[in-house]
Amino acid sequence: MFRPKIPTMPTPTGLNTRPAVVEPTTVSPNVGAPPAVPATPAPSRPTVQLTPGTALALVGGGTAVVLVLGAVLVSLLLAVAITGASVAVCAVVLRSLLASEAKRR
Repeated sequence: MFRPKIPTMPTPTGLNTRPAVVEPTTVSPNVGAPPAVPATPAPSRPTVQLTPGTALALVGGGTAVVLVLGAVLVSLLLAVAITGASVAVCAVVLRSLLASEAKRR
């Protein structure tokens, strides 16, 4: 069903020839062969045991991560707000200076 497609090589005459298909041969079973050994199942993974202490540690760690990320995001938002306000104040001051200089002339 899943056979690789082998690309054909161009011949000197420019004609492409397909490679020969090799059919698998069937092997007759030996009468005196020993019976096949059943495969042993892979060992199952151990299940995670949550004790009250580990559950408390996981909750505490998750809370700490959320608090740190929240503090970082709030500080970034505050920095953007302060920068915007300072740029607005600078623009008002410059506009006032330019308007007062134009009136003096």
